[in-house]
Amino acid sequence: MSTQSQSPIYLVASGDLRPSANQLCWPAQKSFEDALMKAVNSLGREVIRAHPFNPSKQHGFIDSQRYGMEVFANIPKDAPLIVAEAVWQYTHHVLAGLTHHKGPILTVANWSGQWPGLVGLLNLNASLTKAGVRYSSLWSVDFQDNFFLDKLKNWLQQGSFDHDLSHVRSFQPDFISASARSVGSAVAEHILQRKAILGVFDEGCMGMYNAIVPDELTHPMGIFKERLSQSSLYYEVTQTSDDEAEAVYAWLVENGMHFDLGFDEETHLTKKQVLLQCKLYISALRIADDFGCDAIGIQYQQGLKDLLPASDLVEGLLNNVDRPPVKDRSGSRVIFEGAALPHFNEVDECAGIDALITNRIWTTLGMAPETTLHDLRYGEDYDGEFVWVLEISGAAPPAHFADGYRSSVSQRQPPMYFRLGGGSLKGISKPGEIVWSRIYVEQGKLKADLGRARAVELPKEEVERRWSITTSQWPMMNLVLSGITRDQMMARHKANHIQVAYAKDAQQADTALAAKCSCFHALGIDVSLCGTTSV
Repeated sequence: MSTQSQSPIYLVASGDLRPSANQLCWPAQKSFEDALMKAVNSLGREVIRAHPFNPSKQHGFIDSQRYGMEVFANIPKDAPLIVAEAVWQYTHHVLAGLTHHKGPILTVANWSGQWPGLVGLLNLNASLTKAGVRYSSLWSVDFQDNFFLDKLKNWLQQGSFDHDLSHVRSFQPDFISASARSVGSAVAEHILQRKAILGVFDEGCMGMYNAIVPDELTHPMGIFKERLSQSSLYYEVTQTSDDEAEAVYAWLVENGMHFDLGFDEETHLTKKQVLLQCKLYISALRIADDFGCDAIGIQYQQGLKDLLPASDLVEGLLNNVDRPPVKDRSGSRVIFEGAALPHFNEVDECAGIDALITNRIWTTLGMAPETTLHDLRYGEDYDGEFVWVLEISGAAPPAHFADGYRSSVSQRQPPMYFRLGGGSLKGISKPGEIVWSRIYVEQGKLKADLGRARAVELPKEEVERRWSITTSQWPMMNLVLSGITRDQMMARHKANHIQVAYAKDAQQADTALAAKCSCFHALGIDVSLCGTTSV
């Protein structure tokens, strides 16, 4: 890098596929880029934006894989390159160019709740990790802090830098209790002996390359995919009766769930939208039953979004043990009775494997098995602790909320992303002890990071403030990670998603963490512990 110390820095920005999102988010991206370029210029370097603002599209994002290839064809292969992300982005728009780029790569995000650049950055980083592309990564509120500037200076001079990863250590199976090891080994052996099926309703949601697990990595664990089509899911919805949908809706209302209904289909949540979601819920269960699936993932964001309201209410219900009963098509039996059907949001297969195993471990230990993934969305200091905001667009189970369905509300999903509406499953996650985890792919292997945390209760006004600067329609968990700083988490975490599950108390959480690590290890996953744990 030293021989190119004065060469210009090229900058690219991957965006959404949806024009409405790109147009709405462009002013935030432009402001972010201006601040970032100012920081680079202050260190004596020139920045060249590799693709212009497009007046007809009203944004300056790379918005397709083909356009990304065209942009990278005109970037010198060995040039230092910054990927600047202030918004959610589709990684596959730039993956081809980054895979073949020979110069140093720096991914950078804003630190903002309103604009999910952090979420986009984490997905991009995880995808590059899976692809074997070398990169460095940074984030900042205003791009003037010493942490950011010092590491940016190192990258400009050397082409890379190191982050503090002292919170990470390798899992040692011999150091856990015999009982926890026995539980983990027994669950692993059961999966290997009896096998398990992930029902995948179309892979590759929103360009999330990191969320696709190669079959050759799942098969040795006894986990196989049933590749299903969202077209079949839509067809099943058309074959589901209005009476069945009304029964699901009535069950939810009877159990205390509130639907924030209106009359304008373009801007409000309507009962018509909710009833279509109820049909989708019934359909997902029936197709999962048809194929003997142990967990399912619905892509939704591509294809199904043009046909049906949002799938997120459906996903949250599926992840809950207590949920509206659904009979098979003959009406002779209730399917998946008394059990959650783990759903992995946005067809994130890494989360699907995790949810399946979490469900088995927690059930074996006699604990409530509800689990979900969240976006690692944002975080701020509060009362002396760094409290993360975890949000997902509706797939959190009601069991994670203090009063279950009675503290759950369904609000219309934002029209920018959900043209046909549909409700979320919104609530505040109750305080309690948490085991968090993430499975990811690196160097052709499945790896997993796990740790301990606690969900905390914040004052109502603080919760509302956090919702106001993120996405107010979505469920939220306020989380304090044990022994992990903000920057350590950002530097290490290999996903936009994080898996969470509750335990009754700290001791049970420690036991569950140990058993889960043991199970992952027995299935051949490379396991690391992050932060403060008793394992």
